[in-house]
Amino acid sequence: MKKRKLGNTGLEIAPLVFGGNIFGWTVDQTTSFELLDAFVAAGFNSIDTADMYSRWVSGHTGGESEIIIGEWMKRSRNRDKIIVATKVGLDMGEGRKGLSKTHILRSAEESLKRLQTDYIDLYQSHTDDPETPFEETLGAYAELIKQGKVRAIGASNYKADRLVAALEASRKSGLPAYQTLQPNYSLIERAEYETDLESLCAKEGLGVINYFPLAAGFLTGKYRSESDATGKARARNVTKYLNERGFKILDALDQVAKKFNATPARVSLAWLLARPSITAPIVSATSLAQLKDLVASVNLALDRESIELLNRASE
Repeated sequence: MKKRKLGNTGLEIAPLVFGGNIFGWTVDQTTSFELLDAFVAAGFNSIDTADMYSRWVSGHTGGESEIIIGEWMKRSRNRDKIIVATKVGLDMGEGRKGLSKTHILRSAEESLKRLQTDYIDLYQSHTDDPETPFEETLGAYAELIKQGKVRAIGASNYKADRLVAALEASRKSGLPAYQTLQPNYSLIERAEYETDLESLCAKEGLGVINYFPLAAGFLTGKYRSESDATGKARARNVTKYLNERGFKILDALDQVAKKFNATPARVSLAWLLARPSITAPIVSATSLAQLKDLVASVNLALDRESIELLNRASE
């Protein structure tokens, strides 16, 4: 599997990242292990998670995903071969949120313990925290990097103006800079990334690991009506796409999928992988059959005609 440089982090990852938000939520530990084993066996090496996964589930407190990943690495004895990305900043309850120095340092220790590791390869600010000065946040990361507990840092869900300001603060203060961005980007969510963020990432040399590359499952083609989404874990995220533009995109995906004897999901990921600014989309699968389909996207090279058809449909 050919690896890609993750911005200027010094890390190299295969062109898909496994999204760990499903671990302990829609898949149990046994299935999580099976999926991770298959992902690595296929030549991939990176997992993305966060401290708050999956706090939204009744009875969960957060950290469930990190615990499963930690147990899997312990069992597999493969920590040195895996690039682990996790995040800090979203609400963990009892006022534990944001990007203050105190919260970051405490949260990092908690994540390290759950992951059963001495270091985090990529530690990301899960969302912007306007209440905390950049220098305080970056100073906390500087301590963790100096201690060898973090190798590189990234930003998730940042608006372009705030990312510019954070990078400028790094330059002025001599503190570590964000080397990656994790935006919501897919065939159906193009505007924000392409308008403001893409050129910035290219200019600054940031690696991009985009989440929701299949728009919470909509771009797989399995949600074509309200009834298809009823009772599903991601129903709230997909029903907003059931409109004229959404159906136009699905139609284009169906055409390209037929042309290449592929699936809409595979085509959606291949479209992303053909975009020079994208390092690796973050994908999730709850079954080995789903995973096999997603993994096949790295070998699907779309022609210019197909890419332009998808571009027009999703304008």
